[in-house]
Amino acid sequence: MEPAVRLTGITKKFGSAEANRNVSLSIMQGTIHAIVGENGAGKSTLAKLIYGMYRPDGGTIEINGKAVAFASPGDAIAAGIGMVHQHFMLVPTLTVTENVILGLEKKRLFSQLALKKSGDIIQQLSRKYDFAVDPDALVSALSVGEEQRVEIIKVLYRNAGILILDEPTAVLTPQETDTLFTVLRSLCRAGKTILIITHKLDEVLAVADTVSVMRQGEVTGTLPCRKTTKEELAVMMVGRSVLLRVENPAPSPGKTMLSVENLDYRTDDGRYKLQKLNFSIRAGEIFGIAGVEGNGQSELLSLLWGLNRKSGAISGKILLEGTDITGKTPAAISALGVSLVPEDRLKHAVITAYSVTENMLFGRHRETLFHNRSGFNRKTVNDFARKLRETYDVRCRDLDNQPLAYLSGGNQQKVVVARELERPGLKLLILAQPTRGVDIGAIEMIHRSIIGARDKGAAILLISSELDELIALSTRIGCIYKGSIRRIFTETELSEGREKEHSFEQEIGLNIT
Repeated sequence: MEPAVRLTGITKKFGSAEANRNVSLSIMQGTIHAIVGENGAGKSTLAKLIYGMYRPDGGTIEINGKAVAFASPGDAIAAGIGMVHQHFMLVPTLTVTENVILGLEKKRLFSQLALKKSGDIIQQLSRKYDFAVDPDALVSALSVGEEQRVEIIKVLYRNAGILILDEPTAVLTPQETDTLFTVLRSLCRAGKTILIITHKLDEVLAVADTVSVMRQGEVTGTLPCRKTTKEELAVMMVGRSVLLRVENPAPSPGKTMLSVENLDYRTDDGRYKLQKLNFSIRAGEIFGIAGVEGNGQSELLSLLWGLNRKSGAISGKILLEGTDITGKTPAAISALGVSLVPEDRLKHAVITAYSVTENMLFGRHRETLFHNRSGFNRKTVNDFARKLRETYDVRCRDLDNQPLAYLSGGNQQKVVVARELERPGLKLLILAQPTRGVDIGAIEMIHRSIIGARDKGAAILLISSELDELIALSTRIGCIYKGSIRRIFTETELSEGREKEHSFEQEIGLNIT
């Protein structure tokens, strides 16, 4: 078996920082090869070098035995390489077919696009690799899992033999992840070579043939998946033993902090997203919400944070310590002691062109702690930023001068989590996918911080697509389906369920589908 991709001595620098240092790696044809590592370890940079988005400063890249020097992704595509990015690159208002052929519209002047022919090819690819995609569907009507299948179809439509997937399961439910793995195995059997960039070790061991571990820009080892364990990989990634499930002492809940009573939300076009939603959260407990994305979680978050107060039809109440906050602005809700880590940090939590320090201050800039008579107290702001960087291990070169865009996705997430968990006078902490895109060492740290906030008396709402995260942290779990809580697992049931592990995950899964 020959390597489909061979890297020899690859080095990539950004200024004085080395993202990749002397990386040598072989990815064999017809296999699934995973690359794992901490946030900022250089995984995504390496993938972008193979795909032609960056050019190496040293070393050589060989594709199917031939040395290449790609000047752009177009060169990589021509060489049979395709990449599915962590953040999908689809146009919601176009159909599946229109998205797939975008950039390939070869036609004569005044002639129509061959949409029917392209749609037929998409259907053939779907049948060949055993996953359903409707060529005529609008992308805006698709689930996240379906969108990812469209991204894979785009790559296959361009005749790629080598597929690079960057954090492919970051936004998928467990069921969608299983479907994706079935697709990847089918592609592999058909002779495709697949490179997965990820941090989820369970999934690596479930689907990959080989795994390479990166740390601080270097490859520290390459192993057959059948001959390694999650614990061994974690040590290679982080350099120390990692608690795969943090200690979670029994909580001591106090008074009811948040009450959601008969909450309905109907969009302007008449679709119900929430229907008679009821739950409550006490101070000092974590209430988890489990569900397949698209069952009202996003709408609930928007209403809790005051983002949908002027659109759609809202009825019912959201009470914070007995005070109705339904319809209040985000600033007013924040001033009452509420903090939010949103599900999409790029849309609702950060401005990537601004510095790391500025992003650490967003939403907290009104706090008197950071001000003096002439404006911001720069010493206080700088001390605050340094403390968050150290406590949450935010990997960056320069707090004040480095734009957030230059940080890895996981380190951007750490900035948001650090900012919101360290808010003083915290009464209600709303967490949506708090560890999305974060490596295993940082997950341990974030989980400890969440439990610490709970133990200080905060009421915590945790929305996550990671069932093991919900089970590990939650005091109670509510299963949401079509905008309503179908069942609530009690503290006693959760305590017993942690002993059953996977069988308990299946029990929760039955209540969210």
